[in-house]
Amino acid sequence: MITRVIVAALLVANMVAAIGVVHARHQHRQLFTELTALSHARDELDIDFGRLQLEQATWAESNRVDQVARTRLGMKFPEPGEIVVVRP
Repeated sequence: MITRVIVAALLVANMVAAIGVVHARHQHRQLFTELTALSHARDELDIDFGRLQLEQATWAESNRVDQVARTRLGMKFPEPGEIVVVRP
């Protein structure tokens, strides 16, 4: 009688452990899929960031800034007679 109770308890414990293993494997697969998707998104963002850095460097070149200042804003270097030095 006691052996049947022990066998039944071991059988229930074995089933609970098996269900736990299945649940853990399922959760692992879901998390791995999410990790893969997030890694892909991170890589895409890194590529975009590199493109933006290159674009920023292009727009910030001194030749480009000088060209925009002259054409769009009508700016120019002052003539030597227009320069005033202020001393303290």
